[in-house]
Amino acid sequence: MTVEEAGEIVVVGAGLAGVRTVEQLCRGGHRGPITMLGAEPHPPYDRPPLSKEILRGDRQPADVVLRDAAFFADNHVDLRTGVRATGLDVEKRLVLVENGPAVHYDSLVIATGLQPRQLPGAGDLAGLHVLRTLDHCLRIRESVGAGPAVVVGAGFIGCEVAASLRGKGVEVTVVDPLPAPLAGALGETIGRLVARLHTEAGVDLRCGVGVDAILDDGAGRVRGVRLSDGAELAAPVVVSGIGSRPEVEWLAGTPVEVGNGVLCDAYGRTSIPGVWAVGDVAAWYRPALDKHVRVEHWTSAGEQALVVANDMLGTGRPDQPPVVPYFWSDQFGLKIQALGDIDPADEVRILDDDGRRFLAAYVHDGHVAGAVGCGRAGRVMKLRPLIAARAPVSELA
Repeated sequence: MTVEEAGEIVVVGAGLAGVRTVEQLCRGGHRGPITMLGAEPHPPYDRPPLSKEILRGDRQPADVVLRDAAFFADNHVDLRTGVRATGLDVEKRLVLVENGPAVHYDSLVIATGLQPRQLPGAGDLAGLHVLRTLDHCLRIRESVGAGPAVVVGAGFIGCEVAASLRGKGVEVTVVDPLPAPLAGALGETIGRLVARLHTEAGVDLRCGVGVDAILDDGAGRVRGVRLSDGAELAAPVVVSGIGSRPEVEWLAGTPVEVGNGVLCDAYGRTSIPGVWAVGDVAAWYRPALDKHVRVEHWTSAGEQALVVANDMLGTGRPDQPPVVPYFWSDQFGLKIQALGDIDPADEVRILDDDGRRFLAAYVHDGHVAGAVGCGRAGRVMKLRPLIAARAPVSELA
């Protein structure tokens, strides 16, 4: 495909991955029409601050807008907010939308992201929250006061919400069926090191137990939770951080192949010619791992956007450099960074631990597969070449 052949481009999803794709298309020389459809009523914004600075009140929504109106106008991008895609007609090349006419495309980029998972049987109670969107964040921020809060789920979102609420002086309990925070993503060894940060900050960690029931006050408001060990936690605010699922329901009945996300090749191409996918919703094929991998992190959105834009415009290279996934989490004034394809089952080697800050490497089949550091920014990044080269563990300092 060439710049001219890309034709009329439609990007479904106005998050980071969608915006970065539009930016790269414009830089790459595309001068044809681009339409961006965003389900939320807000202009595109950066999501990571939602669980941190925005939730704490240190920043306001206007501070995290990714691009102002002038960018879209100057680049002839038709940004349509509050427009949710509901289906796809591949033969006619139409995106079907809620309460409006279908949108024609010559080339399509799917960047619809994720939807947060709801607690089973939770219902619609005041004070019961999820966190994915700006509106979610603002509702949580407005609801927290002097009373305690329960965070269900000790993944990255749950841990960041707990840290932010503690920073506001809120009494916080975190509940998770796994033995330690972040154990599902980083393994139990690192999870226990992260647990120290939370307990030292006054978070009540209840790991190894789940939530059996959401308790209501009989007037439509949450009053707490009952745990699987029988304990009841009273709280007027309960935040669910039990994960998210790819936003692919609107593709049901179409020939676009989906699994754990939209399945793509190593260049973001879907099973349908002229359709690509980027960001949290996209499961790209990773030749080194011989499987599709979906990465829910900020940096990968920009990396994928560049690859897709180049592929759409015919300006990409046939081979890509090795991908080293990178993500981070800010908790209690420290940055937790992770590099590589981390498998919680891999061997973990602690390289440094002063009781608060730490550095660790993940070893898989005798080679360096990943690294995690807390408060060790420079040292973590120095391990990137070893991870990219799948270096033998003997090369670890």
